[in-house]
Amino acid sequence: MAESPSESTSDSPTTTSSTPDQSATIAISTPQNGNASFPEIPIEIVSEEEMAILDAALAATRSIFPSVIRSAASPSRILAGGSPKTIRPIAILPKRKFSACSDIEDSFLHRFRKNQALGVTDLTGTEWCEKQMENVLCFGRRKVSKAMKLGQARHLELEEEVIKKVRVRVESNEDKWALKLLSSIAGVNQFLFEGRTRELLLVGFVGGQWIVGIIDEVKASAASGPLLTDTKTRSRDTLPAEPQRRNGRLQVMLYKLLWDTVVKEEFPAGRFFDYFSLDRHCVLSQDVRDNIADAGIPARTLEEIVRYYDNTFKMLPIANDQLLLRYEFQKDKSIIAEIRFPYDPEWVMSKYREVIEFWRCEREAEYTPEEERWKCRFCQFAKSCPGNPSFESPGPSSPPRETPSLEC
Repeated sequence: MAESPSESTSDSPTTTSSTPDQSATIAISTPQNGNASFPEIPIEIVSEEEMAILDAALAATRSIFPSVIRSAASPSRILAGGSPKTIRPIAILPKRKFSACSDIEDSFLHRFRKNQALGVTDLTGTEWCEKQMENVLCFGRRKVSKAMKLGQARHLELEEEVIKKVRVRVESNEDKWALKLLSSIAGVNQFLFEGRTRELLLVGFVGGQWIVGIIDEVKASAASGPLLTDTKTRSRDTLPAEPQRRNGRLQVMLYKLLWDTVVKEEFPAGRFFDYFSLDRHCVLSQDVRDNIADAGIPARTLEEIVRYYDNTFKMLPIANDQLLLRYEFQKDKSIIAEIRFPYDPEWVMSKYREVIEFWRCEREAEYTPEEERWKCRFCQFAKSCPGNPSFESPGPSSPPRETPSLEC
């Protein structure tokens, strides 16, 4: 979300293809020393979350609200930036016990992420403010800010230091998933041979839910296990407020949770093909097979690629219990701070369960805590949200020095 400091390009790579019979942008990991010590493997840069956002915007035009609310405020007017009166109905949505949902189709997962994995930034965005995420899903996001674009450009620059992009023609969803999983295999190979990789895509089944994440950087560590790092770019050379740092810590802990799950647990291939509606026996297109062959992998079907993905991660140890959150100044790319912190499995699992409850509509969305209501000053839905303290006398807490949307 634009207002959530946790949102970055980590889980939102770009794509040039979303339908069959189109070419897709992919990348090939390139050794820093220029001497390839392992086969070059093609990588598709495909955005699960960006496609989900488009789905959410489309879903906002459907009959998902009572007729009285649809007539009072059409989502298209809201997305067009209407007046506070236009969006006021967001605040008067009738409360109901989501735990009483009679059908899975009532859940946000079914309405906005059907046959898609939840991104790690979906999870951190929900932790930032559940009410904001609920409104984003139903009414759409605001435009990407200039600061966010700068952050995205910086992540792309870092990625291009070790990756070069090519184009591959794809003809099916099976083709796309084959390229996604090949990108992960390529990243693991690069890590094993060079001790570092960037923008590593992981897909795993965590706590009964498919999760996708793209780790900014994975480096070999003198201690046990690879060091997972996430980079946040800042418009000012200062550290963000504690809720933003907490959100960043949650993001990197979720990456470790996902990494360890893929490394330790058997990949549930049957669930994978069923959930994403994929044909495991589908013979991949000629262009995709050619790229697979160039990578030295004897595979013709998606099922074979899934097997290689699982076997590749089984060669790795679990991630280091020490994690790294790096803050970088956008203006000159200098490092503001590198914060190391320990992995807290109980805390991250508690947060994960809370967020999944929201997505499954097992309870109502909650407002951000009172002591963090300064977030409302930077939320596009604040004028219609009853949780916004601007409708009341100022509270004891004061807002941070800068807008929390200025990092990505």
